[in-house]
Amino acid sequence: MHHDHALRQSITTQLQRFAVQALPDEQAPRGRAAVALVVTEEGRGAQVGGLPAHTQWSSQAAMVLTRRALHLRHHANQWALPGGRIEAGESPEQAALRELREEVGLSLTPDAVLGRLDDYATRSGFIIVPVVLWADAARAMAPNADEVASIHRIALTEFLRPDAPLLEPVPNVPHPVLRMPVGDTWIAAPTAAALYQFREVCLCSRPTRVAHFGQPEFAWR
Repeated sequence: MHHDHALRQSITTQLQRFAVQALPDEQAPRGRAAVALVVTEEGRGAQVGGLPAHTQWSSQAAMVLTRRALHLRHHANQWALPGGRIEAGESPEQAALRELREEVGLSLTPDAVLGRLDDYATRSGFIIVPVVLWADAARAMAPNADEVASIHRIALTEFLRPDAPLLEPVPNVPHPVLRMPVGDTWIAAPTAAALYQFREVCLCSRPTRVAHFGQPEFAWR
């Protein structure tokens, strides 16, 4: 799966066809947050969760993920998409672009926005708005140490694994918790829910909903 114009056009077309489901503000007592699903090149990277390291620059398509800084009060060291609270007067797209710049030093213009996926309400009281963005090689990214421990480029083919998603029944939760395997580890919802819906809608042309999937207990805070 190469990072090229044909992939960009395909993802854009799928998002244009997708009827995004928005959630009302009553489901967001703590506000709304935007996350950036950034498609870029795989590049070079250190080994991640059993994934091999790259010895040379690769033009295979990849998604930008981070590990949250160890000193953060909530969800330290967890996998995350760049993102954060939508400020007054901002659109989700503007917030995603700003957070991307602040967290990983990647500045993209508004024409990098390809579309949105469904709103997702977290158990901690936020509504997450996933925004899909297209980046070129993005070779100059650098983590903001206040929020990000490390930046990772995960090949999109990794999200197409036959064992994805992992669904785990949880007591007193009506729907299973969704996880996405990466290497020999996994990513938890809500990040995993956005990644799975991206896979289904943008890569597999399947208009799949994910808002009902549960989140692990650590994500409730």
